[in-house]
Amino acid sequence: MSDSPVVPLLDLKPQYQAIKAEIDEVVAKVITSQVFILGPEIEALEKELAEYCGVSHAIGCSNGSDAIVLALMAVGATHGEEVVCPSYTFFATGGAIARVGLTPVWADIDPVTYNMCPKLAADAAAKCRKLRAIMPVHLYGQAADMDAFAALGARFNVPVIEDAAQAIGSRDAHGAPVGAKGAIATWSFFPSKNLGGFGDGGMCTTDSAAHADRLKMLRVHGSKIKYQHEFVGMNGRLDALQAAVLRVKLRHLESWHAGRQRNAAFYDEAFAKAGATDSRTALSAGGFPLRFPYRIPAPARHIYNQYIIRVPAGMRDDLRAHLTEQKIGSEIYYPIPLHLQQCFEYLGAKKGSLPHSEAASLETVALPIFPELTQEQLAHVARQVAHFVGAGSKTAVGV
Repeated sequence: MSDSPVVPLLDLKPQYQAIKAEIDEVVAKVITSQVFILGPEIEALEKELAEYCGVSHAIGCSNGSDAIVLALMAVGATHGEEVVCPSYTFFATGGAIARVGLTPVWADIDPVTYNMCPKLAADAAAKCRKLRAIMPVHLYGQAADMDAFAALGARFNVPVIEDAAQAIGSRDAHGAPVGAKGAIATWSFFPSKNLGGFGDGGMCTTDSAAHADRLKMLRVHGSKIKYQHEFVGMNGRLDALQAAVLRVKLRHLESWHAGRQRNAAFYDEAFAKAGATDSRTALSAGGFPLRFPYRIPAPARHIYNQYIIRVPAGMRDDLRAHLTEQKIGSEIYYPIPLHLQQCFEYLGAKKGSLPHSEAASLETVALPIFPELTQEQLAHVARQVAHFVGAGSKTAVGV
């Protein structure tokens, strides 16, 4: 319909307009100070984020990918050692491991939450000869089972590094904040994140003073005293301008989380009304062929960095084409698991080796979820998805 609303996958302009005066003020302050590298804005953001994440130390860095590299270097990982991680994740998880000369060891996901399965991770860890770390990812804004991974790390006597790039503010099944149970957690402030900067930015958090001290040196070429280098680090600093912007946005983060949760609840209700069930029921079980994301009950908290639905693989691309025709944005996170990427062919993984990851890559679709969506936009998305899926399954649907 020509009068149907346009619904982009993400639109950051309304967010900016709502806080423009606050942003302009702090950016002007940094420019006037001419202090752009490290300095008081970085220190203030680190203090505020450590408090928000429930940890003792936060160390700002250049981006989320470098945060993982820094974390691996901080725990003393050396060339040839192995790190267990999921294959169904953004490339940086495996890419950062490989960048520092380590070997990613892939573990399959739990198809309900899309997070790495602790049991399958344990199986993968048991096969390693030089295991150095375990790296769960809190995918899409829902916490992985950190109690299980902490126990797994203790069992193998290796640190657990939490890739929390998509999950700032998430809480696990016991209400514990993401990032508080691993040796180090890594974060991304890429603009599309719930807490996103005006460019690249990242953070490492930890309760270990020793890790924090090493991370601070690693981000400035392994130096504590200027021109004296205790070890080889990298140029991995967070810019003061980004820190100033993030400090403003942090004050609004809880309200943005609430907006995403409200929008997710709208979709959940609409799709359930159409006949869909959540991701605890496999598509192979039949019924209306759409699964909306399962949310671990309170005190857990899902912050919906992405809202992921699941439809049969043969329907997925046609659904996306239909949404595009209806001026609705969508995306696939992620179309090719890491173990099937060309750059990781040398590891020898074959198609079929991680069936849950491979199925998710063919069946999942991300829908618009940003907090500024209107009720009209949400209803348009839900209606178009449900009608298309219903027609494809020869089921009458009304939303």
